[in-house]
Amino acid sequence: MRLHIIDSEHLGRARVIGVAVLVAEDGSITLIDPGPAVVFDAVQHGLSKLGLNPARVTQVLATHIHLDHSGSAWCWAEAAGARVFAHRRGVMHLIDPETLVASATRIYEDEMERLWGAVRPIDARQVIALNDGDEVTCGNAKLQAVDTPGHAQHHLAYWAPEDKLLFAGDAAGVVIDHGPVIPPCPPPDINVEQWKASLARLRAFFPARTFVTHFGEVDNPAARFQELEERLERRALWIRDQLRNGIDRDRLVQRFKRLTTDELRAAGIDEGTLLAYEQADPPAMSVTGLVRYWRKFHPESLAGGTGPPASE
Repeated sequence: MRLHIIDSEHLGRARVIGVAVLVAEDGSITLIDPGPAVVFDAVQHGLSKLGLNPARVTQVLATHIHLDHSGSAWCWAEAAGARVFAHRRGVMHLIDPETLVASATRIYEDEMERLWGAVRPIDARQVIALNDGDEVTCGNAKLQAVDTPGHAQHHLAYWAPEDKLLFAGDAAGVVIDHGPVIPPCPPPDINVEQWKASLARLRAFFPARTFVTHFGEVDNPAARFQELEERLERRALWIRDQLRNGIDRDRLVQRFKRLTTDELRAAGIDEGTLLAYEQADPPAMSVTGLVRYWRKFHPESLAGGTGPPASE
């Protein structure tokens, strides 16, 4: 099995969405997180530049069904006849994406088409539901599905035990050009406790190499998992304290963006890389996701502040 990472150059920006390409001994291709429909042509071109035939894409593995990760799965199902594998909790949204599109449209409004492109249903006969521990064959290699909720209830990582390779989707955070690892926290499924448990599972594999969709290979996976857990907890508690003090949503977004920008700049991130981080993990999305986390799972923790809870 050969591994390549294609930079899909989402919206013309490098290092935002990476597509993992696994090439089996017979030349068949498995994609992990093919990106949204707007990058379909770019990924096809990337395969061709590698000397690979896009028509040989036989499998698409989604870490989860967020549009930046698997929005183009239907394109590969139609164009190449690929089978699409996803978490059992997410497959219904690939077969009938109406609810998924409606939910995303409430967030992105008239930016949906520009950001993600079209979203169409996939023939149910081409969609395979995965449970924790299920295996997907790629040539002589086997990838094990690992249930990793926290970022999303329908999140899987994929583990290749023989090569000690881990494809972590968003469970291992966003890391661009060896910068800080940050937790993407969009609504509606953020659960800090579950995410920590998922990181414990990933640590236990002791991966030699770990890949994230945003973007590419993670250096020193064990240390990065710890860094992510610590930053996730710090950010969640920061949001809690802001809510306790009655900070309204607009000011909360402004403060959170300033917090994250200052943190990245202090780590030596240049302006181009900072923009890639913001595109991969928009601060306003993380505010919404973490606010929802506190109100859904720990509403009692928001009492005792100096003002009323912030409005969403």
